[in-house]
Amino acid sequence: MSEKPISALRRRMIEDMTVRNFVEKTRNDYIRHVRSVTAFLRRSPDTATPEDLRGFQLHQTQTGVRPPSINGSVAALRFFFTVTLDRPEMARHLTFVREPRKMPAVLSPEEVTRLLEAAPGPKYKAALSAAYAAGLRVSEVVALKVSDVDSDRMLLRIEQGKGRKDRYAMLSPKLLELLRDWYRIAGPAVWLFPGGDPMLPMSTRQFTRAVHAAAAMAEIKKRVTPHTLRHSFATHLIEQKTDVRLIQVLLGHAKLDTTALYTHVATNTIRAVLSPLDRLTPLIAKRPAPPT
Repeated sequence: MSEKPISALRRRMIEDMTVRNFVEKTRNDYIRHVRSVTAFLRRSPDTATPEDLRGFQLHQTQTGVRPPSINGSVAALRFFFTVTLDRPEMARHLTFVREPRKMPAVLSPEEVTRLLEAAPGPKYKAALSAAYAAGLRVSEVVALKVSDVDSDRMLLRIEQGKGRKDRYAMLSPKLLELLRDWYRIAGPAVWLFPGGDPMLPMSTRQFTRAVHAAAAMAEIKKRVTPHTLRHSFATHLIEQKTDVRLIQVLLGHAKLDTTALYTHVATNTIRAVLSPLDRLTPLIAKRPAPPT
């Protein structure tokens, strides 16, 4: 069975992304977004006009496409028109959508304990514990290799995390103990958390299913996702009065503003702040003592 031939335009866009060393996921996402505008136009996207792009974005909004997806298509189409087609004037007709920043859901320490205890098996208990103990993204957990565990320096090597950057994450003694227990059970050769095929890592989908199963088993009513463990890690460190700049390094955030979001959900820290009202002279007059 022969593969469907790739159009010259798509091949050129793929080459442009390859030259710029885009990761495979980004390349696939950009191609998908250009394919979407092609389907909307019902003709080749290189014939698009400013009015076509306006109509496409209006169509996305009216059909309920979420802001992150709209912004992803804007980035892809800006690249397509600016780089591949050399029509930079088209980029200004594509508008990013502002998305309200919502406070992330955070588990209490007691809820985290219940979640980890309810993990479906030792592999998932160790994997979920790694996400919480080191504040890792799901993509970083599943990509861990046995060689990434540095027990001498108590560090986890995170290879090519978000932004294609290497960094080190903390390795807590309890997490090391869980990882050693898992290693004694399964003896993974390369990937710390292998999937069904031991030569391949666990998929992010497998990890997500395990998180959902553990949350259901633990009877946690909040909406729990793999990223909830990372949010909880950062928030609990804020509540322990860990410097926000150190948390920024541990999370691998490029901007401090991103990390500072967790100060808004650290309830222990909020409760500990003394309101300026409480420093004022009492506003409530003392009532006279009742006559004897």
